[in-house]
Amino acid sequence: MFDTVLVANRGEIAVRVIRTLRRLGVRSVAVFSDADADARHVAEADTAVRIGPPSAADSYLRIDRLLEAAARTGAQAVHPGYGFLAENAAFARACEDAGLVFIGPPAGAIELMGDKIRAKETVKVAGVPVVPGSSGSGLSDEQLIAAAREIGTPVLLKPSAGGGGKGMRLVRDEALLADEIAAARREARGSFGDDTLLVERWIDRPRHIEIQVLADAHGTVVHLGERECSLQRRHQKVIEEAPSVLLDEVTRAAMGEAAVQAARSCGYVGAGTVEFIVPGADPSAYCFMEMNTRLQVEHPVTELVTGLDLVEWQVRVACGEPLAFGQDDVTLTGHAIEARVCAEDPARGFLPSGGTVLALDEPNGDGVRTDSGLSEGTEIGSLYDPMLSKVIAYGPDRPTALRKLRAALADTVILGVQTNAGFLRELLGHPDVVAGALDTGLVERDVDTLVDDAVPDEVYAAAALLRQAARVPVPDAGGWVDPFGSVSGWRLGGDAAWTPVDLRVPGHEPVRVLVREGEVRVGDGEPVAAWVRGDGTRVVLHHDGVTHVFHRAGDWLGRDAHTWHVAGYDPVEAALRGGAGAAGTDTLTAPMPGTVTVVKASAGDEVTAGQSLLVVEAMKMEHVIAAPHDGTVAEINVTPGSTVAMDQVLAVVIPHDSDVVPHGSDSESEADR
Repeated sequence: MFDTVLVANRGEIAVRVIRTLRRLGVRSVAVFSDADADARHVAEADTAVRIGPPSAADSYLRIDRLLEAAARTGAQAVHPGYGFLAENAAFARACEDAGLVFIGPPAGAIELMGDKIRAKETVKVAGVPVVPGSSGSGLSDEQLIAAAREIGTPVLLKPSAGGGGKGMRLVRDEALLADEIAAARREARGSFGDDTLLVERWIDRPRHIEIQVLADAHGTVVHLGERECSLQRRHQKVIEEAPSVLLDEVTRAAMGEAAVQAARSCGYVGAGTVEFIVPGADPSAYCFMEMNTRLQVEHPVTELVTGLDLVEWQVRVACGEPLAFGQDDVTLTGHAIEARVCAEDPARGFLPSGGTVLALDEPNGDGVRTDSGLSEGTEIGSLYDPMLSKVIAYGPDRPTALRKLRAALADTVILGVQTNAGFLRELLGHPDVVAGALDTGLVERDVDTLVDDAVPDEVYAAAALLRQAARVPVPDAGGWVDPFGSVSGWRLGGDAAWTPVDLRVPGHEPVRVLVREGEVRVGDGEPVAAWVRGDGTRVVLHHDGVTHVFHRAGDWLGRDAHTWHVAGYDPVEAALRGGAGAAGTDTLTAPMPGTVTVVKASAGDEVTAGQSLLVVEAMKMEHVIAAPHDGTVAEINVTPGSTVAMDQVLAVVIPHDSDVVPHGSDSESEADR
């Protein structure tokens, strides 16, 4: 066993790897950028080394600095986690050249399976069925378009060099192929440094099922069953479970054997995942998509149904140990489901969010596990992936696991950062999800029904309590508080009086809340309670998996001194929810903090409604800023590479029928004259 292992990652996966290393008695070394100096993975490791400034390109992606950190701390091995350099063959080779053990597959296997085109050709020779698509590497845009037309739309554009849904584009209209190829290349280049693409036939209503494999250096390869990963949004998995309700024992065994053959075909060693696309109507017609040469985000569900610690076996295999079990020893018991909690706002089109974690309460125990990189005070910005944690539930059967996971998400408190936890709870209660009738398009089809913008009573209760708290008298220099200056409703010789607080949220009817010595009654309802934290002008309330932010609005929303508003419901943000430029506004603003990667227009250009003008990238996601209407571009205030804040004005488009004259126009309005 190693004495010291460097974990070349951050966040929840770094914390998770460190946990197993500690159990094995192995000293752990964390690395961190300046943005992560106070991060949880740094605090939980035995030692930590700074590797650079906040940008991942200058820290977590710097092979030289990672190797220097390993040398300084006496590490014998490096665990890459997932993301960053986990599937980088050059990093694996650099570790080997430095005398370090890379806790992952050989560099050759990473290189082969990292190229989706070569991977498909390799496993096909091994007898594994593959998805019909283009052949050959380095295809030009014209060749990709020709291949797509030959296959027939709809088609899926995929980067050859990466995974995780980055750069993938589903194209149903041939006329959009050129633009979608350009966008896919741009995202692939930014995410993986390689813009090589392939095109595959799109299977409508498919299921995404993957097989976990484990191989030692002595020739033993086993599979550990499947994971159902069909619940996705924009090709990103949001819910995963094991086992899949779709597969019977015969299909499970066949897919497992195909995954084992795929692993053997590239000389695989360690933990890896073989992904298949499966027609829901005919599971036996499964096809190989790709192989992920690393630990998967969703590995905990496999751990829970097999009883195996995959990180432990990664470490043991890297030490040269043979697997202590064979295929016949692997059994799947019970059911496990995982939900990915991300810093994003479902009410605003799932745009990335940020902020400071003010309070944290994450469930664990009684069949519930949370893998998290969070702690109170953690700053969530736009530099890294938006996933914050994973909540996993286990039960003897699927209904039990579903019920436990929904309850655990309701108990998950990440105060100060908008997350998708409430959305995940709604998704887990969807009738088709409950029935196991899944496919990769389910979330996109029904997303509007899963995002609820209603204001619950607890939100109004919290706002009323905050209003009352702001009016509590301040002690004088001697520490005395005038009880008659309080508005608590206290009265001598009688019951406390109800104090009314009138609240107004744009788009909703005014609501009167009654407060009396800690009791809160919304309208004619029963008294309700809410957990609140605030500073007198702002409060962040967590209720039932949803975070609501309140601000004192004063006269801005009306003359009522008791008026408050909920962030996400005010008129400005409501317009942004439909995309920049919605609600007829001429001003296009940044929907999230990030970096402008593309500028397609200039001041004076004539544009049409829906035309792409800019692209803003944050947390590895692209957001297209489109023209809200036909008109003339009056302003472009950014250039490629510009860093922008949320709601920063990016551009202005004046409609053709407007009396406003764009800057630089030769004509003048009457006002100008």
